[in-house]
Amino acid sequence: MADLFDTAGDPADIHSAAGPRPLADRLRPKQLADVVGQDQVLGPEAPLGTMLASGSLGSLIFWGPPGVGKTTIARLLADETDLHFVQISAIFTGVADLKKVFEAAKLRRQTGRGTLLFVDEVHRFNKAQQDGFLPHMEDGTILLVGATTENPSFELNAALMSRAQVMVLKRLELADLELLAQRAEKDLGRKLPLSGVAREALLEMADGDGRALLNLIEQVAAWKVKGPLDTEALTTRLMRRAAQYDKSGDAHFNLISALHKSVRGSDPDAALYWFARMLEGGEDPRYLARRITRMAVEDIGLADPQAQALCLQGWETYERLGSPEGELALAQAVVYLALAPKSNAAYAAYKNARGAAKKTGSAPPPKHILNAPTSLMKEQGYGEGYAYDHDAEDGFSGQGYFPEGMKRGIYYQPVERGFERELKRRLDYFVGLRAKRGTPPKSG
Repeated sequence: MADLFDTAGDPADIHSAAGPRPLADRLRPKQLADVVGQDQVLGPEAPLGTMLASGSLGSLIFWGPPGVGKTTIARLLADETDLHFVQISAIFTGVADLKKVFEAAKLRRQTGRGTLLFVDEVHRFNKAQQDGFLPHMEDGTILLVGATTENPSFELNAALMSRAQVMVLKRLELADLELLAQRAEKDLGRKLPLSGVAREALLEMADGDGRALLNLIEQVAAWKVKGPLDTEALTTRLMRRAAQYDKSGDAHFNLISALHKSVRGSDPDAALYWFARMLEGGEDPRYLARRITRMAVEDIGLADPQAQALCLQGWETYERLGSPEGELALAQAVVYLALAPKSNAAYAAYKNARGAAKKTGSAPPPKHILNAPTSLMKEQGYGEGYAYDHDAEDGFSGQGYFPEGMKRGIYYQPVERGFERELKRRLDYFVGLRAKRGTPPKSG
């Protein structure tokens, strides 16, 4: 039975029969040693290198950005282990198609040959479809190699993850891209018509994606120009490739995390860079306004009470001005937050108080601070013994306000930074008065 998903033959022969092959296809590595930029996975002491040396290749999940060699490595692994290579995409493959793949793999196994099934965009399969791979992985019908650009710990079933090892592939660095460019020039038989600075600009346009770089090189090589082009001429002729950014994927969460941690780390330059990266990627400025305000609440707090107000003002300014002018107000808020004194004391106090509230359940307030609008309530002792603080010395009675029988909790512990230094001085003052008047604090 012919396998519609079979790609065990040499793709070079298939494409050459149909017409000219793209540069990216012509330069596809013929052996694992030719793969660039992934030594952390393929090196002699790296996970895949060790597996191949020991002859114990197991199921794998390749996690990495586009154009870093996931498909190529899978194909070469099949060659190295003499497994039949089958490639499918989760985007275009349904349940009926999967059944055909598994049936063909079973027939192949009966003849003594195994199958390496490469599944591109594996995270797009739903839970039931992912579960469908498990019995065929366990009985040896297939060796699964999945590829995903999303974090597999979020997108793949725990059962599938437990049967496969995750290999992280990284975006290609400029040195890796330069090596690809040199290979392309050797294949083309001529140098690219670019100045040194323009050549580097071309590499940067690829944004770590080897396939994108080879496609760009193919365009540049087709130009009929006399002398080397400078950067301005290059960018005029080429549309710059948009940076990889998926507003619902890993890149989104990685960049907002980088922005948040740069603010927390008091680095305004790094914070502005990540803020700009998200805007360049098409992020909604309103999302950034909300997250910036959250940073003010969580990481600055009462060390600078003005920070939260300034974020809200920046947000309102954006709503009134729109893009691009309104984004400047948000950028100013980012700089202010990065340079503001930092404290999460109120945030930590809130979480600790919530934890204590859950433990104590429905314990009522002490009776002396309850109002007594009826005679029955007065008879029950409501309001009895309440000390009106304004009548007390220093406007502070020192009475207890926690439930009766509950040890006094200490949740808010201000830091010696910014305005919280003043709040700590006030807190220590009241702690001292409370101790002097016979109601010392006890740890909760």
